[in-house]
Amino acid sequence: MRILALDSSGLVAAVAVVEETETGAKTVAEYTVNYKKTHSQTLLPMLDEIAKMTELDMESIDAIAVAGGPGSFTGLRIGSATAKGLGLALNRPLIHIPTVDGLAYNLCYTDCVVCPIMDARRNQVYSGIYSFDGDRMNVLEPQMAVGIEELAEKLRSYDKRIIFLGDGVPVHCHALKEELLREKDIAFAPPHMNYQRAAAVGALAIQYYHEGKIENAAEHKPDYLRVSQAERERAERQKALDGGR
Repeated sequence: MRILALDSSGLVAAVAVVEETETGAKTVAEYTVNYKKTHSQTLLPMLDEIAKMTELDMESIDAIAVAGGPGSFTGLRIGSATAKGLGLALNRPLIHIPTVDGLAYNLCYTDCVVCPIMDARRNQVYSGIYSFDGDRMNVLEPQMAVGIEELAEKLRSYDKRIIFLGDGVPVHCHALKEELLREKDIAFAPPHMNYQRAAAVGALAIQYYHEGKIENAAEHKPDYLRVSQAERERAERQKALDGGR
């Protein structure tokens, strides 16, 4: 089985080709960019470069995996549109990987509790709580939009060491230390494992595929978890026009 994986849900844009082997998932190619350009400028050129470098026949792809949210509203739409277009053109199924699940899978095989955090602004993070049995993921708390204090309260019930990763770490590490360091053993993932990786999305997608967690291109839509800033501002303006009702 061969999976094409896309992730443009956050600061990083990533594309990977992952194959299933007898010993597990094999990363054939991975291209990651964390720079100032928009994902609309990077995602398809990255895919084109991978295809050239690996002599990839797109017809050999069995499914397209995409990080489906939460995350950047614009980034999710770009990733979703790209995956849907490829799915329609190739007549291949899509595998919707929750963004936080894919991020947690960077640290599969650990015996610690894994807690990804993506900065969601407005003093919140997108997060989830996970553990692993080898490469098998256990979802202890599904992905959510949550405040740091509420997340810390959830984490207090776990006895194992807790590892944090994600673009929310630089923003919220001080608050996490204030909330948890005195009573919990906590750590932070190293820089090369801290951000979204399409190879992790692809490896997890192989498991999802065998579990029947697939959809067609027409069915796919991102999971935003929250309304966009534009929608919030429009609702606030309407509330003001209605006299605060």
